[in-house]
Amino acid sequence: MPKKQNKTEGKMQLTVDYAFKRVFGKNGNESILKDLLESILNIEIKSITIQNPEIPKNMKDGKIGILDVRAELNGDEITEVEMQVQDQHNIDKRSPTYLTKIYSDQLKEGEQYIEVKKVVVINILNFDYYKRNSYHSVARMMFEESKENEKVDLGYIVEDKYATKDLEMHFIELPKFRKKDPDMSNKLEQWLCLICDEEDKIKMAESKNEEIEKAKKELEKLAMNPEDRELYELRLKAIRDEMNIRYSGYIDGKADGKTEIAKNLLKKQMPIQDIAEVTGLSIEEIEKLK
Repeated sequence: MPKKQNKTEGKMQLTVDYAFKRVFGKNGNESILKDLLESILNIEIKSITIQNPEIPKNMKDGKIGILDVRAELNGDEITEVEMQVQDQHNIDKRSPTYLTKIYSDQLKEGEQYIEVKKVVVINILNFDYYKRNSYHSVARMMFEESKENEKVDLGYIVEDKYATKDLEMHFIELPKFRKKDPDMSNKLEQWLCLICDEEDKIKMAESKNEEIEKAKKELEKLAMNPEDRELYELRLKAIRDEMNIRYSGYIDGKADGKTEIAKNLLKKQMPIQDIAEVTGLSIEEIEKLK
């Protein structure tokens, strides 16, 4: 009997970083990324170049790495967008680390500081993190209010507000956005409805913005591609496995318990460095278990 044609195995979610990168970080999809970034940064983007359109070659090994989207805007700004699926309780350290690394890596020996471009890191979080009453928070390097005993009357009517405008972080917390019940009165809300898969509002968002319609079609095409489907499912499984390990609560602090956990994780071919972080065992102890 002839084989039946496989049906599409359901749609993909943009909150899974593989799908997000393939839709927004692919060469040819610059207009989609441009529209999303304009809605977040509230700027006009005249030129955009995606700097890392490739997907890592080791995707099939199940490792959790960084699947970011990085672009140069208007020739003078580097923007990195990361879709953070799970709360690892470190975004307040992780984001500044990436921000400053991208900034410092620009400067080669002998170059002048004036040549360094502004860097913006955008974190789209599928969890709540900060105690703030806003789903979109922006952080910059600002001066604190001067102490009275340290003030000097130099005649400045308006003082400088920022130590530098070259470093900027955005945090978009999707659970807060969902609670807001947005009316999609602006582009950012329209895009977030698509990212959050708010089915009842996506059609309205598409009617207001043709770039959202393009992005939805890209996501549907992705779901139809067998190779992309496989990589998406592998990525989703890796994320779920790590979440189960991180939150299952079955690490009880006993050496014997940790050893059994490490053995099980070795069978699942988890990287030794990751097992060490999860269990607290040393790399040498885990190597012996192999």
